[in-house]
Amino acid sequence: MKRQAICRLPLMIWCTAGVLGLNRVAAAAEPAAIDRTVLPIHEPEPPVIETEDARDAKAPPRFAVTAPEGAPNVVIVLIDDIGFGHSSAFGGPIRMPTLEKMAGRGLKYNRFHTTALCSPTRVALLTGHNHHANNAGAIMELATAYPGNTGVRPREITTLAEILKQNGFSTAAFGKYHETPPWEVSVSGPHERWPTGSGFEKFYGFIGGETNQWAPAIYDGVTRVEHRKTPDYHFTTDLADQAIRWVSAQQSLTPDKPFYLYFAPGATHAPHHAPKEWIAKYKGEFAGGWDKLREETFARQKKLGVIPAGTQLTPRPAEIPAWEKMGPEQKRLFERQMETFAGFGEHTDNEVGRLVAQLETIGELDNTLFFYIVGDNGASAEGGPEGTYNEMMALNGIVGKAEQMMAHLDTWGGPTTYPHFAMGWAWAGNTPFQWTKQVASHFGGTRNGMVMHWPKGIKASGGAVRSQFHHVVDVAPTVLEAAKIPQPKEVAGVKQRPMDGVSMLYSVDAPEAPERHKTQYFEMFGNRGIYHEGWVACTRHSIPWLLAENPPLKGDVWELYHVDEDFSEARNLAAEKPEKLKELQAVFAKEAVRNHVFPIDDRRSERFNAAIAGRPDLMGGRKTLTVYPGMTGMMENAFINVKSVAHTITAEIEVPEGKANGVVIAQAGYFGGWTLYLKDGKPHHEYNWFALERTNIGSETALTPGKHTVRYEFVPDAAKPGTGGKSVLSVDGKQVAEGHIPKTQPFAYSGDEGADVGVDGETNVSPDYPQEGNEFTGTIKHVTIEVK
Repeated sequence: MKRQAICRLPLMIWCTAGVLGLNRVAAAAEPAAIDRTVLPIHEPEPPVIETEDARDAKAPPRFAVTAPEGAPNVVIVLIDDIGFGHSSAFGGPIRMPTLEKMAGRGLKYNRFHTTALCSPTRVALLTGHNHHANNAGAIMELATAYPGNTGVRPREITTLAEILKQNGFSTAAFGKYHETPPWEVSVSGPHERWPTGSGFEKFYGFIGGETNQWAPAIYDGVTRVEHRKTPDYHFTTDLADQAIRWVSAQQSLTPDKPFYLYFAPGATHAPHHAPKEWIAKYKGEFAGGWDKLREETFARQKKLGVIPAGTQLTPRPAEIPAWEKMGPEQKRLFERQMETFAGFGEHTDNEVGRLVAQLETIGELDNTLFFYIVGDNGASAEGGPEGTYNEMMALNGIVGKAEQMMAHLDTWGGPTTYPHFAMGWAWAGNTPFQWTKQVASHFGGTRNGMVMHWPKGIKASGGAVRSQFHHVVDVAPTVLEAAKIPQPKEVAGVKQRPMDGVSMLYSVDAPEAPERHKTQYFEMFGNRGIYHEGWVACTRHSIPWLLAENPPLKGDVWELYHVDEDFSEARNLAAEKPEKLKELQAVFAKEAVRNHVFPIDDRRSERFNAAIAGRPDLMGGRKTLTVYPGMTGMMENAFINVKSVAHTITAEIEVPEGKANGVVIAQAGYFGGWTLYLKDGKPHHEYNWFALERTNIGSETALTPGKHTVRYEFVPDAAKPGTGGKSVLSVDGKQVAEGHIPKTQPFAYSGDEGADVGVDGETNVSPDYPQEGNEFTGTIKHVTIEVK
């Protein structure tokens, strides 16, 4: 479909003589070529019209910005937390026919890299700039005060979405957006780092690192909305429906306007939630365990040609247990974990397939530059040695135990679980490499499969493999070259930083072309490395599932690999080539300074606390917060922090005739949090510790009709994260109940469920009231939370 360049026709020389009474205007020269390096594109000066009567005048050509002629549509699909060796297209056990179909008509890139963690990878992907340059050295919730880690994208970096929008594209994002500073996730904004403030005209998804696939916390633009209530609801399906509707309408109404669609479902990040029928497809397929699966995957990879024939399979590290040492009950649990993850992966690919099918139906697939990126990092070992029934435990530094999980075996992956698999499956999913997600030093954390599909722009196809070194920062420059749009030098008056990435288009029809991305640093929680001209120097500093204090950075032992000849980083040459190692360490230091990597911060869970991390806090040090009815979905980082500290919750309410019911205020949900509510007129407080232990105190007497003050107080046992404490409930100044909470969640309640006044949205903190229809039936004047 032909698309015209910017509508900026030559100014005409009008005269009063001649037919039709044409405009008499001052002579104007034909404008110079369009300058797309300065955004917004400048509108030309209008002609001077001297004709008095509009009936006698002719309007000049209208100024409008359109995309360059021949610019393709762009679709980027990004799957979450899946390893290089998981998908069938790259030799893995998870059947992903859509990925295979796109690879069959496109190209597989087997040396494509990420940053080892979600937010950093995503900012790099969406801008073409390294993650520390984006101030995203880790996830947004762990931002600090240091450059490179502040969580705020600098104005010298403009997103690909904004560049394309200002060059005539329609833009939309669906799914996960983990690039917004957490203290800006509220109705107060600012919204310039939300998706719709970052170049996407349409957004439907969630703001944060993960969400419940059965009951997601959804934003449509900047507005919190509820998901549709259907028995078979699943968020990935909802996202695909939304994306299909948007692109169909966009092309129906503006068929000459190209689109940029970013599809990033929460899948396959924990919680591993999948429909039962998809889990059942893999029943019994993982009985051999992770050691055998790794060997089988390695063999398939060689057969497919996605790894060189001479590649070595790296050994299992001592920190990951051997399958043969697991007991029968453990093995039964672990099998179910991997069956669930595999079903989750195939189900996700199926939903991507529905989007692809719709692009075919509307006739746009062949002229769409389609990136299918299989993972924003390596597979995740954050579930620990035995996995976890509730992934929030792992994020709080609490290791799950099999005995906690066996009762949930039959419902694993369903709405009453929030699961993550054992780390052995992550290691197997990263075949043939060492380590996992977060370990940026090794390819197990950073190497992900990628398929590029564009029939109108790529001659080579048939699933051919490209082995030039590339990185997520290369996607944006590739799109701009395909669209014939230059990188901007200035946006909104701000000089722009040159992109770190390079276009990959040189490689599509030249499999042996020398690579153009010659140097790339990696760093995450002290795990760091440098790729430079076929060599890698790296050092593993920390392990994702061990949240103990890390050793000093200066004591880290560096490794050296000649990865042009050693695809899997199997042969450490540090002892043989110390001068080469020293050379690469110097390159790393240079890149680290250039990108604001220093100082390196290896803390994890502690940084969930804004005061410890040194980042902004929406509360600004306030000790009290008063909230009102209708305030719902207040994200954890935009709400007063009551974790592990003395605090009170005081609600001024009015009870109608009869017995009032429902939630007065609640924070988080079924998998951890707290709630103050009435049942049969009696006030209750419940503390929910990871859905494993609950402490509920309540009055034995129902409240009389009229106004009341209901007050809850928590008195901690000790001044430390996760402390237990006394739980006291009072009505109108008189104590009505007391109990003791053995322990509390130290750093985080939920991935995305917020605090709600007058209702408990998404999932219910307490099973004492229903998930739906738990609104307070009385009147709430206000609720005040005070931290002592």
